[in-house]
Amino acid sequence: MLILAPSMLAADFTRLGEEIRTIAEEGAQYIHLDVMDGAFVPSISFGTPVIQKLRSCADIVFDVHMMVEEPSRYVEDYVKASADIITVHAEACRHLDRTVQQIKSLGVKAGVALNPATSLSVLDYMLDQVDMILLMSVNPGFGGQKYIPYVTEKIKILRRCLNERGLHTDIQVDGGVNLANAREVIHAGANVLVAGSAVFGDQTRENTRAFMKLLRECEPWNVTR
Repeated sequence: MLILAPSMLAADFTRLGEEIRTIAEEGAQYIHLDVMDGAFVPSISFGTPVIQKLRSCADIVFDVHMMVEEPSRYVEDYVKASADIITVHAEACRHLDRTVQQIKSLGVKAGVALNPATSLSVLDYMLDQVDMILLMSVNPGFGGQKYIPYVTEKIKILRRCLNERGLHTDIQVDGGVNLANAREVIHAGANVLVAGSAVFGDQTRENTRAFMKLLRECEPWNVTR
């Protein structure tokens, strides 16, 4: 299934509730919530109180991307704040397997993120343990960056590896995804697209509608790949 996960980092922070309702009305299935600690990445973003308040805005999957050092310290707090999926960075976890098992033990889906230059080999022993793999297509920490082209080949290799193992794990791509390159990303093997500045702005509704139309057009190929 092809999924659009608009990144709330690019939304209008004075109208977060309205922004969520708009994208949900147009069919977006997830909202992508970037949690940043100012240590693993330079920026600092919203925490559990904000996420908890947003839950009442729409019936939509809360996809929490934890760009923090040693995220195991905060996993339980984000589950309590209503996260449906928690993704942690392999680079930020001292004991990745333990952190993934912690997430799953709390009844939510577990994802692992890799920065652009991080090898897929990091996941050799984890592929059958996770629900989603997030491939960063920019270096994390700031919105509005350009998609790094070599990530397309990385997506292809990962999808081929998952297919060989008979795994239907979601591949999420985050960074510089827009209407011009979304088909390329999907055809490489990704099925969850994070888009921030390409969705939010003066034409949030129209942009979301255009993304959903593109996903519907690509869905038959995605199902048969």
